[in-house]
Amino acid sequence: MTITSLIWTVVKIAVIVGFVFNVAGLLTWYDRRGGAMMQDRIGPNRATLKIFGLELRVAGLLHTAADGVKFFTKEDFMPPKADKLLFSLAPMLAMIPVLVLLAVIPFGDTISTDLLWKSVCFKTDSPAMLPVNGVCPAGYAMSVVFPAAQRFGISMGSHPIELVVVGLNVGLLFVFAMAGQGIVAAAIAGVSSDNKFSLMGALRAASQMVSYEVTMGLSLVGAMMVYGSVRLDDMVRWQGDNAWGIFVQPLAFFLFFTAATAEIKRIPFDLPEAESELVSGYFTEYSGMKFGMFYFAEYMEIVTSSMLLVTIFLGGWQLPFLHRDGLHVAFGDTELFATKLPHIWVLIFGVVAFFGKTLFLCWIQAFIRWSLPRFRYDQLMKLGWTVLLPASLANIFATGIVWLALQRGGDSAASFMKVAGDVTQAIVALAITALLVYIVVGLLRPRLTREQIVGSSAKFASAAGGTKSAPMRV
Repeated sequence: MTITSLIWTVVKIAVIVGFVFNVAGLLTWYDRRGGAMMQDRIGPNRATLKIFGLELRVAGLLHTAADGVKFFTKEDFMPPKADKLLFSLAPMLAMIPVLVLLAVIPFGDTISTDLLWKSVCFKTDSPAMLPVNGVCPAGYAMSVVFPAAQRFGISMGSHPIELVVVGLNVGLLFVFAMAGQGIVAAAIAGVSSDNKFSLMGALRAASQMVSYEVTMGLSLVGAMMVYGSVRLDDMVRWQGDNAWGIFVQPLAFFLFFTAATAEIKRIPFDLPEAESELVSGYFTEYSGMKFGMFYFAEYMEIVTSSMLLVTIFLGGWQLPFLHRDGLHVAFGDTELFATKLPHIWVLIFGVVAFFGKTLFLCWIQAFIRWSLPRFRYDQLMKLGWTVLLPASLANIFATGIVWLALQRGGDSAASFMKVAGDVTQAIVALAITALLVYIVVGLLRPRLTREQIVGSSAKFASAAGGTKSAPMRV
């Protein structure tokens, strides 16, 4: 490994790990803030920072910082009869698989280093030429240009850099192997704690995660049949040239999304740590930073699962009609608009698109967390084995039949699917545009506030003639 490749590897690790850590921290804040907004109550606002008599609440963000300080300073309690080795090992086993998974998730297209920028020599009424030994001939002026890349393949003479930490040929299989290790952490934590509630939580977690792991794996078999590869970057490129995975495998998307939510053990699938039944489940006995590792690993899993959903079903770094060499608006063989774009800008658009889609899915998961009630445990297992599993098998069967029919359809079927894929790209482009317009209008619209009485008892008192003191209002 050369120094250059080592530096690029460090940069890629810093980008993707830094993104996951920061978004996971923000999700801990949004769970409180967003939940308060959805339930029409006051959210986190007590933690303040005083500067020269001015109190800064920063929309409740200081609560997240206060949590971090609490985790590091709180007593690290361990039950007297606990297995000390396994008890201390379980929090690490909860975080390590999540971090390892990030190594195979591509967050951008391959960089052609020779096309990021070039120095050329310009002269009026003369073709541009490359400088010789860094010097332009007499009468020529040196300038920096940002060339476009070729649409397919990598330019000759470049040193390609893949925007993935480790580009494994068995990328999706590696994801399954690492994702299954979360079961081990939950089981070890519950068994080693010497607590009946923790043991029950561990048993629930193990059975739940094994059950939904089956559905999660089978739901992607159809996607692998369509993409013809288990490499995540190849899946993204197929979606860029055809249609996003959510259009070719819509049932698989919802099956994988549901199974991934159950794997993370989030509401409505949080039976292993149900507070009303098991105190805190398999990590009841944990405190301090050990509890913080379990707590933070769950939010990191949200980000990682969102990245996988984006990569497999939502086009990864791809944007509608934006290809490696520029923008091409086409339907079938009819090209309506085309323009070359600098390679460096296409790369930036792709990376921003990948992380933007991930943030959107993280918001969806946080929204679900405050929208649905918790299942009973028998309902949870029944859903996994009698609904999701048969649906995933049916999806494989249907995908195989349709795929064989399209392959035997010849050129006419291929041209029809090409037009259909371009139509889905147009639908996505219109949806993204409408969403951006809605967000901008919502931010610019003046906020309408109305005074209302908090609590039904205050309403009853007001209807009865009022109270001695004014009711609290927001």
